[in-house]
Amino acid sequence: MYKISSFNNKIKGFTLIEVMVVVVILGILAAIVVPKIMSRPEQARLVKAKQDMLAIQSALDLYKLDNGFYPSTDQGLQALISKPTSEPIPANWKSDGYLQQLPVDPWGKNYQYLNEDDKLNIFSYGPTGIGNLNADSNETTK
Repeated sequence: MYKISSFNNKIKGFTLIEVMVVVVILGILAAIVVPKIMSRPEQARLVKAKQDMLAIQSALDLYKLDNGFYPSTDQGLQALISKPTSEPIPANWKSDGYLQQLPVDPWGKNYQYLNEDDKLNIFSYGPTGIGNLNADSNETTK
């Protein structure tokens, strides 16, 4: 006769103590990391705004590469989404646009765009949303 070993009948898994140790460790890590992350929401917004402006700048550079010029201030950033109908009209405008949609800044406002003799200025008015460029904006200029 063959004897079935009781070792094979044991169910293997984590004990309650092991699970509790892992939960405590995760709790300690969360207590250390979360306050550091949560105390910097404004810094995170600034980073997002800078990334958005770099994406807009890249789309504007592609626009210029295709058409030989940047959109005018009057055409604005909307020229990256739909083909402008006012002068200067781009001859080689990409059929699906240069951006799928225009991003809004982390404070829920539209990014601003100025083109003064191919000196581009893409900026956000920041958290206050008012036109004090020196105090509230994040700017990228080319």
